[in-house]
Amino acid sequence: MVNLTAWRQLRPELQNTALRIEPVVALTWDVAELLTRHFEMMQAQTPSESCHVMSADDLFAAGAKVFAARDDTTTLGIAAIKPLDSTHGELKSMHTRVEARSRGVGAALVQRILSEATDLGMTRISLETGSEAPFAPARRLYERYGFDYCPPFGDYVEDPLSVFMTRTL
Repeated sequence: MVNLTAWRQLRPELQNTALRIEPVVALTWDVAELLTRHFEMMQAQTPSESCHVMSADDLFAAGAKVFAARDDTTTLGIAAIKPLDSTHGELKSMHTRVEARSRGVGAALVQRILSEATDLGMTRISLETGSEAPFAPARRLYERYGFDYCPPFGDYVEDPLSVFMTRTL
């Protein structure tokens, strides 16, 4: 469960915002739109040999659990946890709508993914993100939530355009 009290304390301007983090049980148009936006943005920013973004179909086929952050009217962000094995998960497809950035949506999604990983009995969660400047805000967010830099995991290999991070739960 996301700690909304802590989230609102970090963002006092959002005291009256009803942010909900909900599991996506079926691919709705709003989630598909954000996943497609994320997919296209990652492909546009990263050469294909270094781009590890997954399509919505691939995420669900891999057994990922997808979550959507919503306010009263809009899906503001998405994130997924993909199992790598019974104790290790990967945070995937983290994306906040441009109009909702700097409002704590990403923080709330990371908290929910960490909570879900714990509920699933995982003891570690890892991620891959870009090493270039546009990815710096994401790296800072992950650092705030206890992720440390690590070598490649799973099927990843060293890549100057990738950064790998992990966190013990």
